[in-house]
Amino acid sequence: MKIAYKISLISVLALVTVTSCSRKKNSFINRNFHAVTAEYNALFNGYNALEQGRQSLNNGYNDNYWDILPVERMQIEEDIVLPGQSKNQDFTTAEEKAVKAIQKHGMNIQGKEYNPQIDEAYLLLGQARYFDQRFVPALEAFNYILYKYPASDKINTAKVWREKTNIRLENDELAIKNLKRLLNQEELEGQELADATSILAQAYINTKSLDSALAQIKIAAKATKKNDEKGRFHFIKGQLYNALTYKDSANLAFNEVIELNRKIPRRYLMAAEVEKAKNFDYEKGDKIAFLKHLTKLEKDRENRPYLDKIYHQIAQFHLTNKFDSLAVAYYNKSLRQNSTDKILVAKNYETLGDFYFDRNKYKTAGAYFDSTMTSMVENSKPYRTIKRKRENLDDVIYYEGLAETNDSILKLVRMSETERLTFFTEYTAELRQKLEAEKERQEIEARKKGLATTNIPTNNATKPRGGLPGAASNFYFYNPSTVAYGKNEFTRVWGDRKNEDNWRWSSTRAGGFNNQTGPDVVADNGLDETLLDPQYYITQIPSAKVELDSIKKERNYAYYQLGLIYKEKFKEYKLSKSKFLNLLASNPDNKLILPAKYNLYKIYEILGEEQEALTAKTDIISNYASSRYAEILKNPELAATKDESSPESLYEATYKLLENQEYAQVIAKSNQYMKFFDGEAIVPKFALLKATANGRLNGYQAYVDSLNDVALAYANTEEGTQAQAIVNSLKSVSDKTFKPDAESSSFKVVFQFDKNKTEAISDFKKVLDDITPKIEYYDLTTSIDVFNPETTFIVVHGLKSVEGAKGFADIVKAEDKYKITRPYFGISSDNYKTLQIHKNLNEYLANK
Repeated sequence: MKIAYKISLISVLALVTVTSCSRKKNSFINRNFHAVTAEYNALFNGYNALEQGRQSLNNGYNDNYWDILPVERMQIEEDIVLPGQSKNQDFTTAEEKAVKAIQKHGMNIQGKEYNPQIDEAYLLLGQARYFDQRFVPALEAFNYILYKYPASDKINTAKVWREKTNIRLENDELAIKNLKRLLNQEELEGQELADATSILAQAYINTKSLDSALAQIKIAAKATKKNDEKGRFHFIKGQLYNALTYKDSANLAFNEVIELNRKIPRRYLMAAEVEKAKNFDYEKGDKIAFLKHLTKLEKDRENRPYLDKIYHQIAQFHLTNKFDSLAVAYYNKSLRQNSTDKILVAKNYETLGDFYFDRNKYKTAGAYFDSTMTSMVENSKPYRTIKRKRENLDDVIYYEGLAETNDSILKLVRMSETERLTFFTEYTAELRQKLEAEKERQEIEARKKGLATTNIPTNNATKPRGGLPGAASNFYFYNPSTVAYGKNEFTRVWGDRKNEDNWRWSSTRAGGFNNQTGPDVVADNGLDETLLDPQYYITQIPSAKVELDSIKKERNYAYYQLGLIYKEKFKEYKLSKSKFLNLLASNPDNKLILPAKYNLYKIYEILGEEQEALTAKTDIISNYASSRYAEILKNPELAATKDESSPESLYEATYKLLENQEYAQVIAKSNQYMKFFDGEAIVPKFALLKATANGRLNGYQAYVDSLNDVALAYANTEEGTQAQAIVNSLKSVSDKTFKPDAESSSFKVVFQFDKNKTEAISDFKKVLDDITPKIEYYDLTTSIDVFNPETTFIVVHGLKSVEGAKGFADIVKAEDKYKITRPYFGISSDNYKTLQIHKNLNEYLANK
């Protein structure tokens, strides 16, 4: 009886369990079974996976504190994710759990869902897709909740997440509209209010409505219960105040971040300290207290991960207060922290570059600008600005080095024999001292290496005979480490001595000991003893007048170029002024005096030095009355109109001669203007124009030689660089061989004339222009092409076959044949190009 009862009870329980699992039967047991199972199984595990993935996103995200922070810490990646793939396995797991809850525990009966947990499952599904950066599928999940579950307690949360997704899809205006409607229609509180207002603030930030964003982020910071968010929102509030130039209010917001102290991640605390430091008022603020505060931050052990930023702010403080050496030291300290903040690193390098540039240390400045570019986004606007600045420095470094070297030589030339001897005696003594110090350093390094190789652990020390078993001895000679050290010290002090009587005597030579310094020291360092003799350098000083004149001329030209560079490229008018004044005080060539004085006049005007400007103007008008500069000063309206005698106008006129094939005139005028404008920026342009004309007139080799001359003579100019680039590109046309006619589809007919027969050339071209339109099946044109200094071609273009070119007279109408009395030859367009480039007419005619 008991067995039958047990069987019946088990059967009933099994039947109840089976019927309760049905998703198509709306009963109390069914609803609660699926609700509880979904909540505490699939959804519980899904939300755990979602939170784990979210934490990994946060840990891998680096905030850019140089810009307004985004409300949400989430790195958007540009990589395209294919269907079925995921950026993070945790989000895949969360999505799978959400789908499992929907599929196995959903109770959709006749279009109505009876499981109250399914709306949360769709919410989890949308969030998992959102964090996996699949925003369109995420939007579908959130919209499904709004459509199918309008009475859900998660409806407002779903609306907020939908607008977060819209913002990620750059639908900011739509998000603003929907969020404002939500805030007006619903009385949100707590975290819901914080989420809605913070994401609304993000939409306003994206649309540059910073004042509106500020109002919303204030509400979010006050409403959120999460300290992490509270610190972030307060910090964003401070950044918005800074962007709106309300520094006092910004500092109050940053103080709110600092007051949270250990309740928030330390990154926000230190970022707030840095932003407050940036806002410090150097005119009214207490500098001593401010420096003490920065020093306190520097010494705090907890701030070690942020020392790069702290050192940067201390450096900024010292630089602003003109404590240059301290500023440089702290900028370098900041760089040595190996910061991951590339913008900070770039700012450190750029500031140091500007620092050394302002102090005329251009080579050092150039190196810092090079380092700046390595920490910047390539081809960004700041990158291009620094790159242009760095390229401009090439000329400054070259000419400053040239001026400094030649000034040093001329200074030595002006010294008396006694002064020269004193100068180089001090120099060689200092050089010898450095060599000896270097030798000693190398010896110490060698001893350290020797000591390291003989440094045997003390527990292996040899034990004295008769000692107790297992007892180690401290006696000096039983410890190989101390023995090796003693030997090294003896060799350092006494040298390599033999074991013999009177070993201390310095006159003993047998042991190889030599206390003499000088030649032996120098020999050991691989330097010739003559380089330590002052007379060696004295004999190198130039004395010939021709050589000294060349050095002075080169130095003065460098001064002139530096004056122009500082004035035109860097707008450093005081530096430019000093260079032009140095030039005029150095007895320069006459061709540099007038341009230098005119540039000085313009600089005086810019600097507001009216009296000096008037003096310079009077000097130019009085002493150089016939010059174009004097004409401009007497008639200022000429400066606003086109001056026909200006270098630019003359260049344009010469270029037109090139287009008209007046190559000989181009060469002659270029030579003339290069001499006339020597020292001005237009000269390299004329040199390149001359090279082009020379190439077209005399062929490939003349062109290459001329371009090489330009590249060498004007290496630090744009034209010099262009000339070198053209030389490199000309290798593709260096082949002189002619192609077979069968490889071409375009041909020409060429008539030769003596260059001086201008009237005959003109008359014959008129004849051809009258004949060619009458020839059927061809669209023919004619041209006059200069070939070389002696020969000019009249060319008929447009023939389609070599036979037509060779038998040109045969395709001319009968009544016009008698007009074609001059000899001619046919040639393919490809071979005509080769002919013009290499000027090898005789070779072509011989082959044909």
